[in-house]
Amino acid sequence: MRKLYFLLPGTTRSFYCGGLFAELNTLALAQQVCDAAVVTYRQREDDHLFLEDVLQEPELSRYIFVVSWGFDVPKLLKKLSGCHVIYHAHSSGYGFSLPPQVPILSVSRNTMGYWGARSQNSLLYWLPNQLPATVQNQNLERDIDILVQARKSSEYVSQQLVPALQKRFNVVVIDSFVDDLMALFNRAKIYLYDSAEYWTQYRLTEGFGLPPMEALACGCQVFSSVNHALSDFLDPGENCYKIAGYATGYDVQRIANVLAHWQPSNLSDSFFAPYREAQLVPRLGSILEELNQFFDYCQQHPADIPSLTRQRRLYLFYKRVRSKLEKIRK
Repeated sequence: MRKLYFLLPGTTRSFYCGGLFAELNTLALAQQVCDAAVVTYRQREDDHLFLEDVLQEPELSRYIFVVSWGFDVPKLLKKLSGCHVIYHAHSSGYGFSLPPQVPILSVSRNTMGYWGARSQNSLLYWLPNQLPATVQNQNLERDIDILVQARKSSEYVSQQLVPALQKRFNVVVIDSFVDDLMALFNRAKIYLYDSAEYWTQYRLTEGFGLPPMEALACGCQVFSSVNHALSDFLDPGENCYKIAGYATGYDVQRIANVLAHWQPSNLSDSFFAPYREAQLVPRLGSILEELNQFFDYCQQHPADIPSLTRQRRLYLFYKRVRSKLEKIRK
């Protein structure tokens, strides 16, 4: 198999975010299948290769470059022209298009559907983010009634719901990076997550929504928005509660009722199995085998399927209108 290079702007604390950690987890999975490494492109780091140096190497066809940082993808694709590239798609809505020689690895079915409609000639695969085996209910004492992360929370949660809940319950609001979020999930009874407003502001989508899944795995009852990729695994009435339900008072009433009769979330292992390493590594292995065959083909043959460009959409529209008019005339 070709060596994989995961392109990241950097790996230091200034780049810490869910997307970075997801890429590093995927790198660790890939290293169980083939040779894989991080390559940075914004800052040089002692422990990693730098993109400008890698591009000076001969026979770049020996490598597959994995791009993922949404806003940087168009620029990276230009720089990697002629190379084998995979787009590891998290959030959608960045507005760029992809050529058919760039396969897409989607972390959610929601994102896969977006690219299935937007880039219908590209190979498309589903590889969800990993839920590590260590993320589980540790059966600790639950001394936090309600846990909230300030980042991505809606104004409704921060300015209306949380103040109302603080009058009655022990509410912990996280407003900075936490090294061990799983420890807090294991101390909390309820986790609140409402990201719909956040992503709407940026005209992007929730790429995966790992915190609610982690909270569920740690035994929390989850009140969450169900936007975008969250709908992949959240099922209100079955494994979670839909937050922002009509009125603040109604949310408070439902949360108070859950706390009064609190039981840990007790989802089966099979629910989390598709996101665990045991299933992800074989899935990634089969995907990479197919992609290596695809890139072998690309080196010998050009693409010949029409892409759904703006011009082609206009052509299909006028073709349909003309066909209807011809039927009317007959």
